Formats: sequence, structure tokens, C-alpha cells
Amino acid sequence: MPRILVIRLSSIGDIVHALPAVAALGESLPEPEIAWAIESRFAELLEGNAFVGRVLPLDTLGWRGRWQSAGAPEDIVGGLAALRRFRPEVTVDFQGLVKSAALAWFTRAPRRIGFAGRWRREELAGLLYTERVEAPGREHVVEENLALVERLGAHPVPRNRWQFPLPRDRAAESDVKRRLEESGAEKFIVINPGGGWTSKRWPPRQYIELIRALDAEGGHNVLVTGSPSEESWIREIVGAVAGSRVAYFPSTLTEFIALSRRARLLVGGDTGPLHLAAAVGTPIVAIYGPTNPRRNGPFAPDDIALRNRRDSEPRRTHWNRMQARRPGYLEGVPTEDVLAAVRRRLAAADGA
Repeated sequence: MPRILVIRLSSIGDIVHALPAVAALGESLPEPEIAWAIESRFAELLEGNAFVGRVLPLDTLGWRGRWQSAGAPEDIVGGLAALRRFRPEVTVDFQGLVKSAALAWFTRAPRRIGFAGRWRREELAGLLYTERVEAPGREHVVEENLALVERLGAHPVPRNRWQFPLPRDRAAESDVKRRLEESGAEKFIVINPGGGWTSKRWPPRQYIELIRALDAEGGHNVLVTGSPSEESWIREIVGAVAGSRVAYFPSTLTEFIALSRRARLLVGGDTGPLHLAAAVGTPIVAIYGPTNPRRNGPFAPDDIALRNRRDSEPRRTHWNRMQARRPGYLEGVPTEDVLAAVRRRLAAADGA
């Protein structure tokens, strides 16, 4: 029974995109014992995962400040001790950072597998691996992740058989169902206007235009979702279309998953909620700019990803990362194009 430590600490979308590779490991190897090192705030995404025997939550984002101010707090020592106690024979680092590679090295695993060259995020991380894997010809990031576990003997998995074993929380399912019934929005479209970087966000004024257009067509309840940090400007969007069938729907991660499973469609940019929705099979209209939807966009055949012309021009990866962090909203995708894509995707979902 091989002991395998998976390292994918964050963020939501990246964790989602690692799920099929871990499932492939669990199905291909003879009774593997798989542990997953993950940031504490995302650990609930692994609840009930049949392929992960042990979840090792860490709080690496909070470590630096607490270490500097108070030595090595118990949660840091305890998290590192749990990694060491697992005694993995192999680590698989999907993150490709010096931080994640250092965690793999700390476990003393004799085999430490990570990406080679341009497939990893930080070049120095490669110094801490014993094996470096290339992924030529792999278009989507899920396919790249599968290349890592194929080094361990996992079977290749075609796109239509990718598994995303996300949690089904009964309390969350029940609460979402109740809230939808109370609001009368049992048939609805989800709009998630957020994004980790402003440059990934379609402008709020265009979301307002889209919601007004959907309201004018009739029959579309719209629920706007986002993280607590995005609440103020989400409420600005909702407030600007007062009188239409639109509402803000705050949720936890598991509640959002439950909501997505019931949605007719999700519209949004390259952010965690979109990837969660894609993983549970929600029809998607995605709006992309500095990141490439062919690599990390929705993957169902009927899903639609729109991208502005400037950012879709071929560029080097480093240039794209710099552009992703530039100030300013994602311009260059007309509202009428998104509205047309919504119509097409809904028609495909309804079997028209």
C-alpha cells in the first residue's frame, strides 16, 4: 500500500483542477494511502472524498506573520509534525512553488515528483524534487496534473471521464433549497462577478447591462454570488437593477456547490466559483481576459468561453501573468456578445 502525499494548498480553482488526477491515482494503484496537504480554509472541499484517506490542513498564509511575532506557534509546529508523521513514500506537488516543494522535501519522502521547466510556477522549486515531469501537448491544466500522476502509474483519463468528487453537505443542500423556495427563484441563473485580480473581472457596469437585458427578456431569475470581501460592490450591482428579479445570494463553499447543482447557468470570470460550477456540471458562460480559457476554462463541450481580442493574442506565459495583475477591469468583451452566449448555452442545456 503506497503512501502518497498530494500537495495542492490553494486556491479553489486549482484544487478543483487537481481532483481528477487524485481520483486517477486512487483508481489505478493497488490500495494507495493518499493524504492531501491543503490550506485550512479550503479543507472542506475534500470532505467525503473517497480517494483521500487523510486531509492535512495547514495555514501557510498566516504562518509568516505569527512566526515573526511569536516564534513558532502550535498550529505551525502541529501542521509540520502531521506531514512528517504521515511518512509518505512519494509526494506529488501540483502547486510548483518553492513553498510547496519545501513541504515535500520536509517530509523526507524518497520520491518527490513535481513539474519540470515551464510547467511549474517557480523555477527554484525544481531543485527540491527528485523527479521532474514535462507535460507537452497537454492543453488543459487538468491534463497537466494527470501527467504528474501518470508517472506513478495512474491510467490516462479522457476528458469525459474526469471525476470531481466535491462534497454533498446535507445541511447546505437543505438550506439552499429552503432559501430558494422562500425567494421563489427555483429556476435561476447565477452571476459571479468576482475574481482574484481586478483584471479578471468584467466591469460591473456591463454586469448591470446584462442583468437588465435578461430581465427585459423575462423568465430569468438572477442570483449574484461572491465572497464576503466582494459583498459591497456586489450589492452595488444588485442595487442598480432594483425592481428586476435579481438578488444577492451569500453562501459558504458547500452552499455554493449546492446552489450550482441547481442552477440553469453560471456567468462569470476565471475564479474559484466558476471552476466549482463547471466541476458539478453547471452550464457555463465564461468571460476571460489575461488567462487562457483553453488551459483553465470550463471543459464541457457546450460551455462557452469569451475572451477579449488583446489578451487572446499569443504571448509568453510571463507576459500573461504580468497582464493578469495589471489594474483595471477586463475590457473588450461586449455585453451583447455575452447575452448572445447566454441564449445559446441555455438553448443547448434545454436541448433546443
